[in-house]
Amino acid sequence: MSRIVECVPNFSEGRDKSVIDAIAAAISSVDGIKLLNVDMGYDTNRTVVTFAGDAEAVVEAGFRGMKKAAELIDMSRQTGEHPRMGATDVFPFIPLSGISVNECLLLAKELALRVGKELGIPVFLYAKSAKKKERIRLPDIRDGEYEALEEKFKSAGFEPDYGPNSFNAKTGVTAIGVRDFLLAYNINLSSRDKKTASDIALTVREKGRAKRDSKGVIIRDEDGVAVKVPGRLSNCQAGGWYIDEYGYAQVTMNLTNFHETGLHKAFDIVSEEAGRRGVRVTGSEAIGLLPREALLDAGKHYLEKMGKNTGIPEKEIIHIAVISLGLNDTTPFDPKERVIEYAIQGKEKGLTGLTINSFIDELSSDSMAPGGGSVSALSGALSAGLTSMVANLTFGKKGYERSTKKMKDISIRAQELKVQLLGLVEADTDAFNNYISALRLPKKSENEFNTRAAAVESASKTITLVPLDTLRLCREIIDLAETVLKRGNNNALSDAFVGVSQANAAGEGAYLNIRINLPGVKDKEFVDKVLKEADSLIDEISKIHKRLFNFVRKNI
Repeated sequence: MSRIVECVPNFSEGRDKSVIDAIAAAISSVDGIKLLNVDMGYDTNRTVVTFAGDAEAVVEAGFRGMKKAAELIDMSRQTGEHPRMGATDVFPFIPLSGISVNECLLLAKELALRVGKELGIPVFLYAKSAKKKERIRLPDIRDGEYEALEEKFKSAGFEPDYGPNSFNAKTGVTAIGVRDFLLAYNINLSSRDKKTASDIALTVREKGRAKRDSKGVIIRDEDGVAVKVPGRLSNCQAGGWYIDEYGYAQVTMNLTNFHETGLHKAFDIVSEEAGRRGVRVTGSEAIGLLPREALLDAGKHYLEKMGKNTGIPEKEIIHIAVISLGLNDTTPFDPKERVIEYAIQGKEKGLTGLTINSFIDELSSDSMAPGGGSVSALSGALSAGLTSMVANLTFGKKGYERSTKKMKDISIRAQELKVQLLGLVEADTDAFNNYISALRLPKKSENEFNTRAAAVESASKTITLVPLDTLRLCREIIDLAETVLKRGNNNALSDAFVGVSQANAAGEGAYLNIRINLPGVKDKEFVDKVLKEADSLIDEISKIHKRLFNFVRKNI
């Protein structure tokens, strides 16, 4: 799946599991689609379904899901706490990787056209797909909800972008569009009082609240329009409700740009406002899946508030975010299932998902891969891990105050390099397997011969470039390792040098893999360029390793 799109349709049914199961089955029946999450809400009577897949597949899956919803959901009988206007209330496309916003706009248009024509449902394009300014925001289209639709269709200017310009009592209408990640996020209060939650929402939402004078009368401008007091959070839509199923009130929010207003910022500001009203925030709830970056931002924020270093494994940063935000307060929050990148990836597979014993068993078998290239990349990852460890053992320690910022920067970068090198463990084996596959291509006809020759040349370059990437990263790691060795915690001096030694071993292994693979490449210019760079990198690494070994022997 090279062009991956996430879709998060909201269906106006959260009580009849059989209906939602049928909709989910319709969506997942399309090849290339991965159903990531189904989040049912009883009191809201709404279900958020999250799925992802290739660009072409998501349109078909979306249509099947909307068709099944139109068959099974009768909006004339539907009630619920959440604002709604259709069986499929809203259907957003979100570009994830390998695809642009403009390409997603075409996908949204394709789905809207089919839904309007084949299902007879009025469709309004919203967000980045909106053709009219007044339809960018979903609340503006949804104003008055389902109950107001019949009258709204009688007025000029409410014509849908696709589908019939008439009220469909059974299905209502739907909004389809392209948007950035929108975080649907609820913050839990130690109160049943909906008014308190609504009051906090008015204070924090970007739109704010009406300004009042000392007597409580709304202040209006010369045109009679209420003057607004801006809210505390930008890119935030908010309201308040009480969920009987939970037994507490929530401030319910849509964070439309989590880079500007993230989970942690919303949580902290709502906590402040709750405290002013004599209530506490007890936790929070994420609806659907969250992007990895949103949780990493939150985890780093709370680590920094605690005076801790953020250059630690990603898993630990995510854990800090989950417990700091109280994301387990309402329902269990498993990052493997609720973080979109992890859910798409699924359970760890391949070499880096093996235990140490299993990896070594695989390595020691008679298969040609994994081999020296993967082991070299693994050695580089071990170097990065040790370098980060020593930096963390130095961060904030008495006597090393002058090195605190440097150790923080090194630990963060070393963690990044560790992840890249673990990726190269897999990449080296994959590249070798692709090379073997190219060699096995048929070559009976002239066309087959030429096709095979091109495939072998391309694969030969790849099995050279992967270890070159390892070598480049080792050159960077050994510099970081030298810094922690000389400025880091003296009690970890031997650990720091093992990091240096692992970088050297990884570099030598990668270099020799480059040398043994280059003869298979016909492109002389490519060969000369790669060899020149590789020779320079390994010479530098070797000199640093030898110099630091002598340094450690004298100082340990």
